[in-house]
Amino acid sequence: MASGQPRSLLLALYLALSRRAGGLGRRVLRRRAAEGKENPERLGERMGIAGVARPEGRLVWFHAASVGEAVSLLELLRRLEAGRPDLTCLVTTVTLTSAELLAARLPERVIHQFVPLDVAPWVARFLDHWRPDLAVWTESEIWPATLVAVSRRGAPMLLINARISLRSLKRWRMARGMARALLTRFDRILAQDDLAAEHFAELGADPDRIEVTGSLKEGAAPLGHDEAERARLGRALAGRPVWLAASTHPGEEEVAAAAHVAARRKLPMLAMILAPRHPARGDEVAALLRARGLVVAQRSKGEPLTADVDVYLADTLGEMGLWYRIAPVSFVGGSIAEVGGHNPFEPALLGSAILYGPHVRNFADGYERLAAARAALRVRDAEELAVVLAETLAPDRAAAMAAAAWDAMSDGAEVTDRVIEVLGAYLDRAPG
Repeated sequence: MASGQPRSLLLALYLALSRRAGGLGRRVLRRRAAEGKENPERLGERMGIAGVARPEGRLVWFHAASVGEAVSLLELLRRLEAGRPDLTCLVTTVTLTSAELLAARLPERVIHQFVPLDVAPWVARFLDHWRPDLAVWTESEIWPATLVAVSRRGAPMLLINARISLRSLKRWRMARGMARALLTRFDRILAQDDLAAEHFAELGADPDRIEVTGSLKEGAAPLGHDEAERARLGRALAGRPVWLAASTHPGEEEVAAAAHVAARRKLPMLAMILAPRHPARGDEVAALLRARGLVVAQRSKGEPLTADVDVYLADTLGEMGLWYRIAPVSFVGGSIAEVGGHNPFEPALLGSAILYGPHVRNFADGYERLAAARAALRVRDAEELAVVLAETLAPDRAAAMAAAAWDAMSDGAEVTDRVIEVLGAYLDRAPG
């Protein structure tokens, strides 16, 4: 922890008010709960009352305010859990959406809690219970009472994936002394880019403690596969353009079938691999496809993939790594059906160009990054999917998109590696 902190009268006033803000905090929480912005059953967490016991051993606390910041932590958390079995990770967020997302995607040993409001007694209660050995903030959500309380308890403090919006920068410029008194408490600031680093230094952070690492992206390891099976299926599909409809939900199989039929007008030998999200729906999906006049081979029944097959129905579990490697273009389901989308990083890491629908709130940040890198394209319906599919299946186009996806994911993996290295250095010096 940094010593000899700069003093700020504004910060001192804020902390004094924070010590007496319990009544105001309760009114804020009641109002937010009435507006559907809080989980009524977990309001205690927002007052620093833990919802679960603290495990024995060392604990790292990560704070991520919202969905995008939470998603950026997932691979980091997976790797910490795998590499340090003696470590507990606690993740706090603010929004209901982020909590719902994390409930489905957090590694098994990672605990989620809502962060307490910045009311000093509530923050103290939170810290008394969790006793973090290392505290990690993401991006730029900094609450003064919380930051000061952690600093006073001596836990190392990091700010990772750090950035600051122009709006926040203008606000902090009007409270420069307070900003300096807070930012100098961070042991390290890992900034997303040079501009973010300049902004933090301008506001008073120690330049020697700032490092530009790049944007923290989700860089999971590629899904596994059976190489002999990939080669066998590759021979069966030789000479045919192939696309994958992955993790589809009810309603999306109809969209995929219609798009396939339309795209075949330009690509008569086109083959589709269709992998429903729930393989138990295989018979239902097969019947739907056959009703459209498509020739279907159902993998779960051992039906052969012959030259006359239009759709290879991959109604099995644990083989997505195989399908993404075979198909140069993948439509990722759960995105035309209003499910919230499925993981775009899996196809991105395996050389498949990505198509997706409009409903991807669960992975919005990832799809935005891949779309910006020209590795993914959004479609609205079957008609648009058919048009984009035929265009994307051109070998040079699919290859360019796949290369862009790989580059985007490789950048993320390097940043994750560096953040893991920095975290490890602090964990290794911490007692425990």
